[in-house]
Amino acid sequence: MKRIVWMGIGVAIGVIAFRKITEAQANLGPEGLNRAVGRMADGMFDFADAVRTGMHQREEDLRAVLGIDDAVATRR
Repeated sequence: MKRIVWMGIGVAIGVIAFRKITEAQANLGPEGLNRAVGRMADGMFDFADAVRTGMHQREEDLRAVLGIDDAVATRR
C-alpha cells in the first residue's frame, strides 16, 4: 500500500514538473517574448489613460471651485 501512495506522489510530481518545463519553454521563445512585451505595453497604455482621465477630472474640479470654468469656456 505504501508503494502505491509513493508511486502516486511521484507521478503527480512528474506531471507538475513536466507542465512547468513546457510552460517555461513556451515563454522563452520569440512568441513568449512578444506576448510579454505586448502585455507590458498594454498595461502602460492603460495606466497612462487612467492618469489622463484622473488629471482631467481633477482639473475640472479645480476650475469649478476656483470659478474659472466659465472664462475658459468663452475663450474656446
